[in-house]
This record gives sequence, C-alpha cells and structure tokens, in this order.
Amino acid sequence: MSELLDREGSIPLYVQLTNILRDKIEHREWAPNQKISSENDLNRIYGVSRMTARQVLSQLVNDGLLFRVQGKGTFVAPQKIGTRSPAYKGFREQLEQMGYETTTTLVGMNLVVADGLISRNLGLQPGEKVFVLQRLRHIDGEPISLHMSHIPERLAPGLDRYDTLKQQLCVVLEENYNLRIGHVSETLESTSASAQEAKLLGVSRRAPLLLLEQISDTAGVRFEHTKIVFRGDKIRLEFEYDV
Repeated sequence: MSELLDREGSIPLYVQLTNILRDKIEHREWAPNQKISSENDLNRIYGVSRMTARQVLSQLVNDGLLFRVQGKGTFVAPQKIGTRSPAYKGFREQLEQMGYETTTTLVGMNLVVADGLISRNLGLQPGEKVFVLQRLRHIDGEPISLHMSHIPERLAPGLDRYDTLKQQLCVVLEENYNLRIGHVSETLESTSASAQEAKLLGVSRRAPLLLLEQISDTAGVRFEHTKIVFRGDKIRLEFEYDV
C-alpha cells in the first residue's frame, strides 16, 4: 500500500491514513507492544492536521489495534488469535496447525453425581454420575483457555484411565467409546472472569472472557456438555456458513 496520501481523490485523508497504519500493524511492520508515531509525528510525516491524526489513532484504538498508556504514548495491541469452534476441529489441533506451541494442564478429573443443570442438558436420570474433566490450555507457555467437560459415566466407563492431556478428548471418546460427534448445539456469550478463572488464566478479576457452551450428541444421544472460557484479549472465534 502506498504511503502517499491522495489529496485530489475522493477518499478522505483520515480514511487513507487509517488504512496505511492498519496495514503496518497487520503486516507486522509495527510489532505488538511497540510504541508508534505520535500525533505530531503523523502531522510531520503525512502532512495532516493534529485533529486528523488524533481521529485516526482513536479509530484504531476503538478497533482494538492500538492501546494508549497515559503519559507514555500509543502502542500496538497484541493481535488476537482467530480460531473456529472446536466443533469443526479440536482447539489444540487448530493452534498447532497455525504454528503455536501448545501445552495442556489437568486441573481436575472427578466422578460426581450430576447436578440438575447437567442432568437436563444431557438427559440423565436422577443420581447418574458424570466425569468432570477440567483442563487449562496454554500457548507458548501462556494460559489461553479453560475447558470443563461433563461426560456420563455409563457412556464412557473408565474414562479416567485415559491420558486426555496427550490425546484430545474427542479422539479418546471416539476411538474408545464410539462417541463420535454427529450434532452440536452451541451458545456463545461474553462473560467476566470469576476468582478461580482469573487465577488459572492469569488475568484480573472480572477480565473479559468469551464463554462457549456445547452439547454434543451421536445418533440423538447426548454424551458431552462442555464449557470453554477463552481470554477475550487473546482469542477471536470465527464462524463460516454456507447460506
């Protein structure tokens, strides 16, 4: 993209400058957390007014591409990782295909009597037990998402014998219990970090998170209820549809 502003064209100067700076960020000419040109610098380099420069920087801050630090200047925001729902492909598999180094920590694996909500979501009888598996996913050593899965014991007896850190849970369920996802119901909403989530994810209390809930079934039998919380400052979920 040319860095010369077309002063005779129909596109406003602030739009042209916004596109130039956006291109620098998206093509990593400006690295994450790097301090960028000030309003005065933009005025000198591109010949725009300070008001136009301020408008451009404010727009990029609102778009989440820049952030300001009082008394220090404007910096490039770390770019979010775009992933699709795990219903399409395992989250870890997606990240590794993008070149990220992932690790998984087991937070807990317990067999408990399902509560009312889980019983309704999975169509269980009163008193039925479920395995509760909680895992913490890291990218390049940094916690990125927290996964909690509920699986009925009668559909996956002995699930706790398998290593669900080295192998994805969906693979364990399919290969050992013939529980292959045929249909998934999903909801996605914004939420804020609880005390436990904040501690595990290394964020502040009430930091913004994305909450994805899934109910998976095979041949009409519901076999897994999953809640995944993603760090809102690190992950962007992407959806694609044929209509």
